[in-house]
Amino acid sequence: MSNAIEGLKPVLVWKYFAEVAKIPRCSKYEGAIVKYVIETAKKLGLEAKSDKFGNVVVRKPAFPGREHVGSIVLQGHLDMVCEKNNDKVHDFSKDPIELVRKDNIIMANGTTLGADNGIAVATNLAIMEDRSLQHGPLEFLFTVDEETGLTGASNLASDFLTSRTLLNLDSEEEGHLYVGCSGGRNTLASWKLATDPAGAGLVPAELKVAGLKGGHSGLEIDKNRGNSIKIITRVLQPLSLLGVRLASIAGGNKHNAIPREATAIVYIPKKAWGNAAKTVTACEEIVKAELGKVDPDLSITLIEKKGTKRGKVIKKALQKKILQTISALPHGVIKMSSEIPGLVETSTNVATITTTKKAVEMATSQRSSVASENADICQTVWMIFELGGANVNHSDGYPGWKPNLDSPVLALAKNTYQALYHKFPEVKAIHAGLECGIIGERFPDMDMLSFGPTLESVHSPDEKIFIDTVDTYWQFLLGILKNAK
Repeated sequence: MSNAIEGLKPVLVWKYFAEVAKIPRCSKYEGAIVKYVIETAKKLGLEAKSDKFGNVVVRKPAFPGREHVGSIVLQGHLDMVCEKNNDKVHDFSKDPIELVRKDNIIMANGTTLGADNGIAVATNLAIMEDRSLQHGPLEFLFTVDEETGLTGASNLASDFLTSRTLLNLDSEEEGHLYVGCSGGRNTLASWKLATDPAGAGLVPAELKVAGLKGGHSGLEIDKNRGNSIKIITRVLQPLSLLGVRLASIAGGNKHNAIPREATAIVYIPKKAWGNAAKTVTACEEIVKAELGKVDPDLSITLIEKKGTKRGKVIKKALQKKILQTISALPHGVIKMSSEIPGLVETSTNVATITTTKKAVEMATSQRSSVASENADICQTVWMIFELGGANVNHSDGYPGWKPNLDSPVLALAKNTYQALYHKFPEVKAIHAGLECGIIGERFPDMDMLSFGPTLESVHSPDEKIFIDTVDTYWQFLLGILKNAK
């Protein structure tokens, strides 16, 4: 057992959480965790099957005397966002996540923790094992590829589940019940690379933005955290006026994460080096002052790359188009909900940029709980890219989940929580894509609810789960299962 979880309760949940952390499970590479879940189910004498996409369903019979209760499915996704700090040596294809305990939190050492959604996987495995729990017939649904395309849920066959009540265990604020989520779509763009040889008298250098918190592009989009791609472009604009030429630019790793770091390789006229360095310092001071306590560890550095073989730079006209386009792109909250206080209704995230041998490529993500608003912000981003001369296309997207405040399982959950903790939970919608939206399309009569323990900074190496909320969430879930009719 990992020392980080020693003595933590509920014991079975933390045991399985530590086991799951040992298994590589980046999105689209969930083979090992699929095998583990199926083998665990079979060892426990439970029925388990997988479809051709990798989704797994396990069935557990009712506790004696509870056979009359309607079947409930407990659902979570197997994959995790695989992010690490630049200085962290870690191979997500084989290295286990190293758990670290700090007071009331569990984190990872320099990588994402995978509590999103490893806590659901661990919860399901714990309930599968514990024969003393009182519940009706249960199904456990483990989906794949939630983080990069929701393709597991999208490909569920209509006969894969028999339950018509679903508890999604992929929310991140204990004491909150989620009854709706946003839909989303990505807008992608690329510019065909056109270059010139780097001229004599130019000094190669690396411009770097680092130290930002980043985070989930839905859940943390309203926290006004810095976006490394927007910031580095803001620095490159005045540098361009000094004759600085851009060779490459890269930033961000995931479409659903606010980018934390960005790097540009630039060539600076020797005579302009001093002014370039002063410009970078001035920009750092300005942006740090703007971000204040939100992102206090921001750093913007310019370092000469001595001994670098002279390469190529992006043509001036193309460089101008790219930087102007990124500057024009909106990032952050577009509209707050007028119906649910504190809910972001529509947002957009400038997510990634890369420079290949043939192109400069960008990905952005748009979210909204209102389909027409999501279409509108997608069109806005498309038009900006098109005006900037980029080739543009959209991803397929995913649907939202419309709240049903008359939901039977919501009423059951509210009453259960109030009986346990003498207060009612907060009922909310979430500005993120939950698989409930897709599952609701696949199973139109499914009554759904989403909840979980408290997590913070998911999709970043600062991801953490709060220990005390896990037992609270666990007792609440068991209460729902026990009280179901």
